[in-house]
This record gives sequence, C-alpha cells and structure tokens, in this order.
Amino acid sequence: MENWVSGYEKPLIIAGPCSVESQKQFSETIERLPIQEIHYVRGGIWKPRTRPGNFEGHGAKAFEWVKTTQKNEPFRFATEVATPEHIAQALDHGAELLWIGARTTVNPFHVQQLADALRGKDVAVFIKNPVNPDLSLWKGAIERFADAGITRLGAIHRGFHSHQPSRYRNPPIWQIPLELKSHWPDLPLICDPSHIGGDAGMIEEIAQRALDLDYDGLMIESHCQPEKALSDAKQQVTPERLREILSGLELRASTFSDVLLNDELAQIRQQIDQADKDILDAIATRMDLVKRIGDYKKDNNVAIFQISRWKEVFRSRPDWGQELGLDPEFIMELYRQIHQQSVKKQTAIFNTQDKQVDSGT
Repeated sequence: MENWVSGYEKPLIIAGPCSVESQKQFSETIERLPIQEIHYVRGGIWKPRTRPGNFEGHGAKAFEWVKTTQKNEPFRFATEVATPEHIAQALDHGAELLWIGARTTVNPFHVQQLADALRGKDVAVFIKNPVNPDLSLWKGAIERFADAGITRLGAIHRGFHSHQPSRYRNPPIWQIPLELKSHWPDLPLICDPSHIGGDAGMIEEIAQRALDLDYDGLMIESHCQPEKALSDAKQQVTPERLREILSGLELRASTFSDVLLNDELAQIRQQIDQADKDILDAIATRMDLVKRIGDYKKDNNVAIFQISRWKEVFRSRPDWGQELGLDPEFIMELYRQIHQQSVKKQTAIFNTQDKQVDSGT
C-alpha cells in the first residue's frame, strides 16, 4: 500500500465539528479554525448513536451548509459514511475524504457493501479501528477496500471499548495500531485523540503521544461553542484551542541520521534484548510454579479460580510496580494477561488428567 499522504506536510490534520449542526454553527467554526493548517475539514452529516432519541445528524441537507461555507473559505470536506446511500450522497456533494466508523468496521457484511459501492471511485477512504480490540477485523476491512481498487487508503486509531476502569473514554491500546503499521508500513495511520480521551483536556497529550510514535496525522474535533454541541460536547475544543494544540506539538525525526547515535542505539537495544530474555525466563519460572499449583489443586479437588488470591494479586502488583516507577494501569493489564494464561494452563492440567483417568492410564 502506498503512503499517499506523504505528499502533504506532516502531520496530516483533519479537524472540524463532530456534527454539522446548522449553517451558523458550521460557518462560525470554519471561520475561526486555523484553516491553513488543516488538510481536510471534518463534519458529521449522519451520526450513528448508541441509543435512539439522541441527535443523529441532519442528513443530506447539511451538505448545503457545507457548500455555502466553502464559497467563502475553500476547503476539502471529509465525513463518515455507513451505507451505500451515504456514499452516493457524499460523493455527489463533493466530499473528498470518507471514513468508515468503528461501529461499521465490526461488520464484514456492511464493510463489503461499502467497498462495492466505492469500487472504481477516486476518493480517499480511512477506516477506523473496530470498537473491540480485534486487529484481524481491522485488517480485513482495509483489505476489502483495497480489493475494491481504492488506492488512497488509510487507518484511523480512535481507541477501543473496554469494561475495565480507565482514564480514557476509549483506551488506546497502542500496540494494536502499531502492529497494523508493522504489517503495512506505508499505510497512512492517523490518531483520533478526541475519541480516545473523550475529554478536551486530554487531546494535546494523546496527540503528542501519537506523533512520538510516528503517526502520519491527527483527527481532532473542534466546535465554535463546545459546551452547546449536540454531540460529543465534552471532547471538542474551540478553534482557538485547536490552534494552540497544533502549534505546541513537537515533530520527531523518523530515523537517526548520526552514525554515533545509531551505534549507541544499537547498544541500548542489545541491553533491551537481554532484559526481554530475563523477563521471559521469569515468566517461564512463574508458569512452572503455576503448573505445580495446578497439580496440587487437582490432587486435592480444589477449584482452579480462587477469588481471594485473584484479589490479592491485583491489589499488590500495581503497588509493587509503582514503587519501581511503573504505571499501575500497565501492571494491571499485564497481570490480567498473566492470570488468564495461568487459568488456561491449570485448566489444561485438569482436562489432561481427566482424560488419562478416562483412558485407564
């Protein structure tokens, strides 16, 4: 896949209101936006909502407000589409970038319908990650559009739904988009800090983190009066605040150009490799101990899952990690994975021994 956004000055910026609410709201927002720093103006024409009765956008008539505003301040317009009818109307009204929302990406049937509707069309298409942290589903959606002949493809990282407590509205789980990028190094990847944070005060921090990870761009929601927004009011920033955020972001070089720095980096990476081996040795030792406990539980007819032990581990490990300067939230997530593997290993022990009894061994 070709990184077609490389022709733009990095980072690619997509910004504008969550929804096109009225002619006045949209025009005032655009008038105050730092339009010269924005490659595409975003605006929701249709708004998929979790429950009925909330504002779901004005539909096709909102395009007329966009067109009227473009006469005074030319810009490329971007919007979300969820049906073939949305695509037809968006293209008829001159939208130059379309994105597929997180709720749509989860359904391969819907994705295929949209890909078929775009077959042969010359338009930029970005695919948001699915709501749940499923990399294969995200890859599959991108592949369907690529198979339909869409060459200007990109991905939007907007975070993932989680039942676990988090400071984020949609925890970023950064390793998933980075795995996507490692699979398709030239696929443009942009970050949506508005939906990840769910709070205007978190946007700058998340945006800088994305640029530090060499993302190609950002999508940020901006509204002339965020407190009066009909959707996602808490996560939108004023155009003036957006200007401050963009001017404060630091861009990083993609590679080291200095030979000495490269040599030093190689030495540090060797130390990281050794540290990783030590970590894996420690995990292997822990799993050997888990196996011994599994054998003991089986022999003494004790249940695999012990709630008191589970609480003890998840109470103490974040504190231990914090004493070492580690993020407690990271430690919690790490031990969820370790605990899940431990339960899986002990379950296998129970099942294996049951089969041995059944077979007479």
